[in-house]
Amino acid sequence: MTPGRLPLLDRIAGWLARRVRWWVAVAGLLLFGGFILLVLAAQAAAGAFYTSLHPAPDTELWYSSADLYAAAEAWGETGRAAYVRARVTFDVVWPLAYGIFLLTGLSWAWARATAPGSRWRRIALLPLLVVLLDYAENVCTATVVARYPARTPVLAQLAPVYTAAKWFTLSGCFVLLVVGLGGALVVALRRRRAG
Repeated sequence: MTPGRLPLLDRIAGWLARRVRWWVAVAGLLLFGGFILLVLAAQAAAGAFYTSLHPAPDTELWYSSADLYAAAEAWGETGRAAYVRARVTFDVVWPLAYGIFLLTGLSWAWARATAPGSRWRRIALLPLLVVLLDYAENVCTATVVARYPARTPVLAQLAPVYTAAKWFTLSGCFVLLVVGLGGALVVALRRRRAG
């Protein structure tokens, strides 16, 4: 690294800290909330005919490859087709919706809770990892279910790892959002008292 040149993650986090205004974070929140109200509920209802036979393993924190195969067996051909269709339609857009919300929310909050140039602002980039993990999970589970009864052992073993990593990282993002908002509030109160 040349002197005076920030690492890429710091440059991206800094750019987001400068560009994400309160209204952008609110727009991200509205996108997230609207998606939950208008799309997520409808998707859950559409998948109820097969998830009533066996829960979708990727909604659990941990499952085994045997659980994934058991779900594929229980769902039957129609349920498997619906599951795969949901992974390549709804589950392409859903990670973007919550990812945008978390990216803008974390960027806005941590820009106000930290000093300019702080490496803590990199926290705002964590949603990008969550989205990538979600997509990796979707590729694995959709492929395993689509190929059933044929076995796809490597992807069946990777799927629960991606799922657990996704849930852990996603939960961390929400905790860090609350921490960032709390930090931003503390900084704002200190400035108000000092001013």
